[in-house]
Amino acid sequence: MNAVVLYLKLFWTFFKIGLFGFGGGYGMLSLIQNEVVEKHQWISNSEFTDIVAVSQMTPGPIGINSATYVGFKAIENAGMTRTQAVCGSLLASFSVMLPSFILMLLISAFFMHYKTHKSVQTVLKWLRPVVAGMLAAAVLLLLNEENLGVFDKENLQLYVSIGLFIMAFIATYFWKIGPIKVILMAGLFGGLFYSLI
Repeated sequence: MNAVVLYLKLFWTFFKIGLFGFGGGYGMLSLIQNEVVEKHQWISNSEFTDIVAVSQMTPGPIGINSATYVGFKAIENAGMTRTQAVCGSLLASFSVMLPSFILMLLISAFFMHYKTHKSVQTVLKWLRPVVAGMLAAAVLLLLNEENLGVFDKENLQLYVSIGLFIMAFIATYFWKIGPIKVILMAGLFGGLFYSLI
């Protein structure tokens, strides 16, 4: 595929994701997965699961981190140079941020003036369930074989995944332990457990 065409596809794909990614990075996950795994097949489902995990552990919004990785892999998998792949990363990252930047410039002036208007309140009221639905879709999207494993007598990954989920839920919801500490503890536990078996 021609490099220019691929760059244009990357730009348009991540511009759309940025434009309709209500609910932040997690709200974008289902859009990203649909576009880059299902539609364009730039990365595999397994790679998508990996970038979600890496994006959660690295600084910055998950949508931008995902765009950076996908931009690089899409160009690299097309057989182009690493320099072109880095340009793909930069382009995808810029594309996913551009709609938010434009919308925030427009909204900041508009919203402060009309925030108490009935129409604005109605739009915000209707967007709340959309955001909740997109976050729920992101959760369901991550309930896959790569994250949880399969029901198999020989495979402990499913049971370890369920145990880690329950412990993480209790730690954050009931004990109010911060997410960074929970991620570090889960990584330590998982590393120790899998090194012993």
